[in-house]
Amino acid sequence: MLERAHILVCGGTGCTSGNSKLIAEEFTRLLTENGLQNEVKLIMTGCFGLCAKGPIVVVYPEGAFYQHVKVENVAEIVSEHILKGRVVARLTNVEKDDDGANKSINETAFYKKQKRVVLRNCGIINPEDIDEYLAYDGYKAYEKAVTAMTQQEVIDCVKASGLRGRGGGGFSTGLKWQFARDSVADQKYVVCNADEGDPGAFMDRSLLEGDPHCVIEAMMIAGYAIGATKGYIYVRAEYPIAVERLNIAIAQARDYGILGDNAMGLGHAFDIELRLGAGAFVCGEETALLRSTEGKRGEPKQRPPFPAVKGLFEKPTLINNVETYGNITQIILNGPEWFAAMGTEKSKGTKVFALGGKIKNTGLVEIPMGTTLRTIIEEIGEGIPNGKRFKAAQTGGPSGGCIPAAYIDTKIDYDNLIALGSMMGSGGLIVMDEDNCMVDIAKFFLEFTVDESCGKCTPCRIGNKRLYEMLDKVTKGEATLEDLDKMEELCRYIKENSLCGLGQTAPNPVLSTLKYFRDEYVAHVRDRKCPAGVCKALISYKIIEDKCIGCGLCKRGCPVGAISGEIKKPHVIDPSKCIKCDACFAACKKNAISK
Repeated sequence: MLERAHILVCGGTGCTSGNSKLIAEEFTRLLTENGLQNEVKLIMTGCFGLCAKGPIVVVYPEGAFYQHVKVENVAEIVSEHILKGRVVARLTNVEKDDDGANKSINETAFYKKQKRVVLRNCGIINPEDIDEYLAYDGYKAYEKAVTAMTQQEVIDCVKASGLRGRGGGGFSTGLKWQFARDSVADQKYVVCNADEGDPGAFMDRSLLEGDPHCVIEAMMIAGYAIGATKGYIYVRAEYPIAVERLNIAIAQARDYGILGDNAMGLGHAFDIELRLGAGAFVCGEETALLRSTEGKRGEPKQRPPFPAVKGLFEKPTLINNVETYGNITQIILNGPEWFAAMGTEKSKGTKVFALGGKIKNTGLVEIPMGTTLRTIIEEIGEGIPNGKRFKAAQTGGPSGGCIPAAYIDTKIDYDNLIALGSMMGSGGLIVMDEDNCMVDIAKFFLEFTVDESCGKCTPCRIGNKRLYEMLDKVTKGEATLEDLDKMEELCRYIKENSLCGLGQTAPNPVLSTLKYFRDEYVAHVRDRKCPAGVCKALISYKIIEDKCIGCGLCKRGCPVGAISGEIKKPHVIDPSKCIKCDACFAACKKNAISK
């Protein structure tokens, strides 16, 4: 029986934390209560991308895009929309076209400039139902590769596409596959790096939650191409939904004969196992990840030899990250020319970003390479909230750098980001406004790197610790201008001498902020002042007498009783008691408190 309507409920991590499972259960209950269980199909999907509006529910065939849905809204959606055919407009908040009609989802500001290749199935299919993946051409790319292409032809196809690794430095994916293919051994391995650890990054997690079979299929294609029969997915145990759906997908693929000794009955053996990571950021580095997969301490190895020659269990190993694999099936099905037609000359295809920070539309964004930063921030992200001014964007997480507002028209690709002192990384993109202190931002990312260092090499273990201490002095107003020069010198040393990518890129946030926001560093050092009013040691709260109306809001909000004064008379802050918590500043409605 064909259903007359489909209700899609977001089952990604963000919406799940907003009770989307309870929302789905309430839909099920009310549909059954109204005898609609055979007429309306309920589907729990992966992430729709627009995390700022979650939990999200989409009802087809109308395509009604319900936002910020609560359990108590379900009854109204069922009674009005499902039973009476009337969209509950107040829950949609969808943009209108010139005729006053609701725009389709793909025509809204958030989605209009996107090109969903990797995320094509996320928010559309049930990731826990292999039949839905099969209905969207699932496993046809593997079938085509094995039956219509030689192993070398598969690799040549990936090479011709121009696909570069989506997890770090952007090395040619096809060349990496070629190196693994050319290595001779009795056993080879295919590994998926799903150890996504950058602060604010959730691209790989969302793909695994929303479309796990596309990664499995891509690994099978890679296994065929290089001559490997075994695959491992190294995924963070901190991603319980992704882990659960991967386990379900692998079990279903085995039950269907897709994974196993005779994959899809096509004569190629391939199977996959999961390995759960404990959350060490250094295990995102491929050699450290391979050691951890073996059950050893996650520490990087000296290279060469590279994993393609000597990797997992000392055997040739191909390792790519989740998003890289997410492109493979579409390249095989549509051809390398189709993929290469998107993007720029040296950066082909699309890139998925986790858009976060001081931006209205936080969420998951997939755009063609070469899209400008302005397009992402002002159009897709719809700008900075509260009328604030855009100041900088951090790309590449702790390994990347800060791009100032002056470069907002930069086209996002591998080479342009590196030229600006940043990098693509896995795809975190954190937006900052005028209230962010760039010295504090650099300190935050460096502190993360110091905590996550494996400690194996001295430049990273000791050098980054010393660099952090120097940054700390700056934020406390205890540094000198000479210290800024010493910081730059230390940054160069750490980059040139660290063993792995974690240490080599750790100074990037410091170097980029010193380059583009040196005036803020100078203000901290010379003037003993934080221009953004963030660094506590340099803040001094004071009530402006002629602005204070004596309302008492600041006094009531102070947790330590540092404010005194009578009603309708100017109040006073006792600096010896003030803990600089900012509660008074936030409470004052008259802008009577300076800092």
